[in-house]
Amino acid sequence: MNKNLLLGAVGGLLIGILVGYIIGLSKGMSEAQKLLGSAPLPAFDATPAMPPQLPQQPPSGMPGGPPQAGPSPEVFQRIEMNQKLVARDPRLVGVWIQLGNDYFDSRQHQKAIDAYGKALALDPNNPDVLTDQGVMYRDTGRFDEAIANFEKAGKVDPKHVQSAYNLGVVWANDKHDAVRAAAAYAKVISIAPNSPQAGEARRALAEINKGSKK
Repeated sequence: MNKNLLLGAVGGLLIGILVGYIIGLSKGMSEAQKLLGSAPLPAFDATPAMPPQLPQQPPSGMPGGPPQAGPSPEVFQRIEMNQKLVARDPRLVGVWIQLGNDYFDSRQHQKAIDAYGKALALDPNNPDVLTDQGVMYRDTGRFDEAIANFEKAGKVDPKHVQSAYNLGVVWANDKHDAVRAAAAYAKVISIAPNSPQAGEARRALAEINKGSKK
């Protein structure tokens, strides 16, 4: 056979194989996209995600808390994809926590409470989740449930600063119990004297003491 013809035949065969591979790859990708829509699947780590720490100032939604900017579009995209993940496997505690965090950040109070509840059903002794759910309870006026969450978080982790501080905020501002508020703030100062929360607790105690002298 002519050398040029042989090279042409081999080249044509290779091109045919390459085209077939690209078509097959494209078809496989389109089939995967049908499972969860056109958006790509998020990377998922089986390790439970840690919720974001509440602000070191009073939590947003609590008196004196900083104003909160609106959530980014990525938050809502992540919510949509994580909803699909837990619909397929409700045992994904890390995904429930992330859902709770995203509902927290987007101020979807009841949805955050419910998502954190699903996480706590799987991991009942997570002080961060208990605390974040407690903030959502407080934002919806469910002060006794907020207190119960903060107290449980403190029992699970006696040095959990944010739950102790939040407890003081609720006792002082919502339940108007200066004695219990002072005890909560004193605990914050005791367990983390150099923390920003301790600085806020000292100011709050000063206000409580000023009010008691009137």
